[in-house]
Amino acid sequence: MTNEWNYQSPTNEQRLKQQQLALKFGLSPVVCLLLLQRGITTEEDIYDFFNPNLKNLHDPFAFPDMQKAVARLEQALGNKEKILVYGDYDVDGTTAVALVYKFLEQFCLKNYLDYYIPDRSEEGCGISMQGINYAHETGVSLIIALDCGIKANDVIAYANTLSIDIIVCDHHKPGEQLPPALAILDAKRADSTYPYEHLSGCGVGFKFMQAFAQNNDIDFSFLKNLADLCAVSIASDIVPITGENRILATAGLRQLNQNPSKGLKGIIGICGLAGKEITTSDIIFKIGPRINASGRMMNGKEAVDLLLAKDLKSAREKSENIDQYNDDRRELDKKITDEAYAIIDADSHLSGGKIIMVFNRDWHKGVIGIVASRLTEKYYKPAIVLTESNGFISGSARSITGFDIYTAIESTKDILENFGGHTFAVGITIREDHLEIFKDRLEEYADQNMIEEQMTQTLDIDAVLKFSEITPKLFYDLKRMSPFGQNNQKPVFCSFGVKDSGESRLVGKEMEHIKLELKDDSSENPLQAIAFNMHRFYQYIKTGEPFDICYTIEENNHNNTTNIQLLIKDIRIAHELFPQHTETILGL
Repeated sequence: MTNEWNYQSPTNEQRLKQQQLALKFGLSPVVCLLLLQRGITTEEDIYDFFNPNLKNLHDPFAFPDMQKAVARLEQALGNKEKILVYGDYDVDGTTAVALVYKFLEQFCLKNYLDYYIPDRSEEGCGISMQGINYAHETGVSLIIALDCGIKANDVIAYANTLSIDIIVCDHHKPGEQLPPALAILDAKRADSTYPYEHLSGCGVGFKFMQAFAQNNDIDFSFLKNLADLCAVSIASDIVPITGENRILATAGLRQLNQNPSKGLKGIIGICGLAGKEITTSDIIFKIGPRINASGRMMNGKEAVDLLLAKDLKSAREKSENIDQYNDDRRELDKKITDEAYAIIDADSHLSGGKIIMVFNRDWHKGVIGIVASRLTEKYYKPAIVLTESNGFISGSARSITGFDIYTAIESTKDILENFGGHTFAVGITIREDHLEIFKDRLEEYADQNMIEEQMTQTLDIDAVLKFSEITPKLFYDLKRMSPFGQNNQKPVFCSFGVKDSGESRLVGKEMEHIKLELKDDSSENPLQAIAFNMHRFYQYIKTGEPFDICYTIEENNHNNTTNIQLLIKDIRIAHELFPQHTETILGL
């Protein structure tokens, strides 16, 4: 698929401010421009951005219902009531359960604290009737629900009839009516004045425990040591890494690299990350999927068991189990994805529409969200993958930049049994006899609300660089901008008129990648680069003719040597694609 390169030249005002900030802070001018583009414009903003500190977390009692939630927790602990920590089976839910359970077990008598993760196949996501019945049968009088509950009105009403109080700690968008819980901690409530609404579910659990600690003069270090779980949830749930999330992610990554919990240390070992600097990318692509695999293939409770492991031997054993689940998940994911591709490619109506929707009642519910993501990546359209589960049709939707799939699906809520999620990812449950109506209405919504330009994938370019500007100083300053993620993406650069130095070659098992050595007119020394799955450009590159590249700047460690390497995201052969040269196309 051809990408459109999107670049906006800096304004004169930005160029002036860029130089002023570079002098004031001793930063690379390029990094100062990146900060301005991201809305980090004042000296105070810049200081806070580069110095995220747990001391700058907001007052947790700014949450609506926080005082009520803390008072009820204190009452339960004081009266020796049994407490159940309840969370969803994904990374955010399981890390949230592990964090709250680990913190509270210091103050709870043995057998007075329990945790529960619903079974994906039998119960689905969120608070289930089975979960409430389990709580009732085991004598629980208080449930702390994490990463779920904001739409569980009927289930929470049922819990109330059994004299079970529920504190909801969620970060999803509420429905029209809040559930009848004792307390609801959710910054997306319409009446919330909490200063930051993008916390992960684990982050909301952290804030609850922060308020409890603050109210009871408990040393904050007890909670600080659990920040590694927050970092894993923030990266995996793809929430914005801004504000409080940036503070928690930074503290959590530090903990993850210096002194992770036994359970996370087990996963780090099984991922091959031991002894390496762990980044948000490592969480997204290695740590998170393994935690998720437990809930997808078996039961998410096993992930919590691992995260709560108290010795390395147990952590290693549990990590090996979860690693096997991840291998099984990958195999199943590939099989179902290939089947979905075949269905789409054989149906011109499916492939030609604005939304892709595929259904097979035999597909494994645990991987349909991943398959939906694969379809969105390949066809660059919103995708919904459906299967049968417990007598209903269950689905996962994923979307593209600029199209709010949550709002689209919300427009059909009158025919849905249940739905929930956010702008780019939604889960749904629907009766099979409503499926055709659902498809028709979504297609109609897309026709009215999606324009063709939204279905063209764009690469947003932050700055144009000459190779002489790619220095160790620039790389150091770029690293200081981490952790990268949603709303603080790793900067993407482009350079024009680069050439092969003569040493570029094909690499990989099938010679599908290009290991590049590139030069431009600004620098005598060539730069190393890697272009994955771009072998189609190799013959042209070896002619020695100029071409344009789009890339991120990475650190490459090989044979105990560290050097800067460009990770190529796209290649443009300017004279073939753009007769008037790329500068005209990009408005440079």
